[in-house]
Amino acid sequence: MPNLTPYVLHHAETKQLLTQIDVHQAMVAMFLDLVSGNAVQPPQQLVEFPNGTGDFINYLGVWAAQGVYGVKTSPYIVRQQGPLITAWTLLMSMHSGQPLLLCDAGLLTTARTAATTAVAVDALAPKQATRLAVIGSGAVARAHVHYAKGLRDWQSIRMYSPGLLEQGVAHGLELQQLDPRLQLCSSLQEATDEAEVIMLCTSSAGPVLDPASLSRPALITSISTNAPGAHEVPPQSLPDMDVYCDYRATTPASAGEMRLASEQYDWDSAQIRGDLAELLANQAAQPDYQRHAFFRSIGLGLEDIALANALYQLKCRQEIAQ
Repeated sequence: MPNLTPYVLHHAETKQLLTQIDVHQAMVAMFLDLVSGNAVQPPQQLVEFPNGTGDFINYLGVWAAQGVYGVKTSPYIVRQQGPLITAWTLLMSMHSGQPLLLCDAGLLTTARTAATTAVAVDALAPKQATRLAVIGSGAVARAHVHYAKGLRDWQSIRMYSPGLLEQGVAHGLELQQLDPRLQLCSSLQEATDEAEVIMLCTSSAGPVLDPASLSRPALITSISTNAPGAHEVPPQSLPDMDVYCDYRATTPASAGEMRLASEQYDWDSAQIRGDLAELLANQAAQPDYQRHAFFRSIGLGLEDIALANALYQLKCRQEIAQ
């Protein structure tokens, strides 16, 4: 008998179920349905709280091929002790109009962010790439290592974040358990030297890497945080790179460096060479690495819906098995 009320998944159960899902493949399937017209990705919806007390972003998505739609809502709450960011995803049925699943989306956000970057790295990185750099060492950076470590025959995986080597032996050992090839670096330059792929995995509101400082052309990937106008590379660097994104119809209006580059540095979103859906469908040109390639992900509602749907399908299978 089908579940008549929505499943409600909190952090602990979400964490346990997530280990049983092929997150990378869920992203691939969703992006292929997006390019074929079987999914709809509306723009993000940013709503500010009064008096500078924060904001929330709604990430919407319709996955018609799976018969579901939904929204992830993520507040950025200003507090004296530092901002609080949470996220919850509501999955709805396109057939019955009823809620199917409400889940704590914190872990899902981390997983889908990293898996989307991994899909981009697999699509864009040179096939013979052997040197990977990861900037950041938090949960999102660790997830990036998890999803990217098998994409190429990496001979080195270098990680850097400020103060990384000062966080103690136990922390270092925990990070190195991610992959035996992982090296912890004392500087950004050490981590990125001769790197062919550089994954920026920070919550910084401002630039953490100037592509002009790199010694060779590389694929640079970048993610988002809720901070207004957040960006991990200088906006003025965009005209000198081959730019890709997760979804060209919505990303330029939300990505901080794209908006600033458009306003201040004569960059136009028409210069985006391809988005992830187009890349997976072989409808976008590959970078030739005569200069840097830059992939920007803002986080799509459809990514959240894809993972929420995978959790829902898993819960249904478990219920039937019982």
